Amino acid sequence: METKEGQGREELATFAGGCFWCMVTPFEELPGIQGIVSGYTGGTEENPTYEQVKAGTTGHTEAVQIRFNPEIFPYTRLVELFWQQIDPTDAHGQFQDRGLSYRTAIFTHTEQQRELAEQSRLDLARSGRFHKPIVTEIAPAGPFYEAEEYHQNYHRKNPKHYKEDRAQSGRDEFIRSHWK
Repeated sequence: METKEGQGREELATFAGGCFWCMVTPFEELPGIQGIVSGYTGGTEENPTYEQVKAGTTGHTEAVQIRFNPEIFPYTRLVELFWQQIDPTDAHGQFQDRGLSYRTAIFTHTEQQRELAEQSRLDLARSGRFHKPIVTEIAPAGPFYEAEEYHQNYHRKNPKHYKEDRAQSGRDEFIRSHWK
């Protein structure tokens, strides 16, 4: 897919890593990242609401969809950064957020993305970094429903609440202990 003149190629990457508020900030300031949208994917309900997704009745998970230029920031680097934001051994949610709507997944948009994600997951499993199996799903991307406006760029609109929620979640301690 081509973008506006001078921007080069554009592709999509879709990642579910628990709370979508926490999945925006690691990617947003990177070169080649053209946009990030918080939303819902992986389920069956059309146009789900946050309340429906959070209740676990739609099959959807909170996710971010990233528009990026692969010539500037390759998909493999996005996947590597994704792994460093999650606990890939937890099949029941992420940190303080529990349930199907907070599971981890890589939703692939092309066969090449699927192959790269599968290889990356295999490499992570073989690395010995985790003592439990890697359970993060890799699945074809399906419909992606943009979350309500108040969820977009939540960390900027509500910085105090975002920082408090993230601090209480345990995500940062996990990242420090496993990746830094």
